[in-house]
Amino acid sequence: MRTDALAKTLAEARVLLLDFDGPVCDVFAGLPAPQVARELTQLVAGRDEEVGEKAAATDDPIEVLRIAHDADTELGQEVEQGLTAAEVRAVAVAGEPTPGSVEVFGAARATGKPVVVVSNNSAECVRAFLELHGLSEYVVDVVGRPAEQPHLMKPNPHPLLRAAELVHVDVTACTLIGDAVTDIQAAHAAGATVIGYANKPHKPEAFADLGAEVITEDMSAIADALLSTLSD
Repeated sequence: MRTDALAKTLAEARVLLLDFDGPVCDVFAGLPAPQVARELTQLVAGRDEEVGEKAAATDDPIEVLRIAHDADTELGQEVEQGLTAAEVRAVAVAGEPTPGSVEVFGAARATGKPVVVVSNNSAECVRAFLELHGLSEYVVDVVGRPAEQPHLMKPNPHPLLRAAELVHVDVTACTLIGDAVTDIQAAHAAGATVIGYANKPHKPEAFADLGAEVITEDMSAIADALLSTLSD
């Protein structure tokens, strides 16, 4: 991570778009994702055995949602309701915010940069976590998983475009901070810049291959770089 590149990218951003699961919260730290995926798969299998077998091949709850929606809209809606309820349960036992993330919220406020959380998780669980940890006041809006439209989740640029619209700026003036390949893809598809938060060993190389403008392994470094722009 090059501090100068990080500070430059943040200085040029009018708005920060912040992914949720990873940069802010380890959503399934207390209620493991594979357990939620199994619960949802059981629901699916009870409605359609063949689709249930397909869902059983993944331990990713959001992938189970995609499979259900692709098979049947009504089934997808039922699974989405179940996933949203599970996410709200999960964030209640997820523990503290990601180290450094609270400092990022504070630094964004200090530098006058609005923050919009943009997530493939439900807006309900994002808001519940922010409220639980006293962070709601630092976020101007939340763009969660598009209801009944999983095809519009990241890597689709739709959530980023929606976030930019909510704060009345062009998306090219936004910088997304995300920890997934889909974040990098969505940002570039939208025309935004992106900071890859590489919280696992394999991620720096993957993010570099996708052309992330900056890569960091530390959320605190983002806060420090933001604050450094005040003296420029």
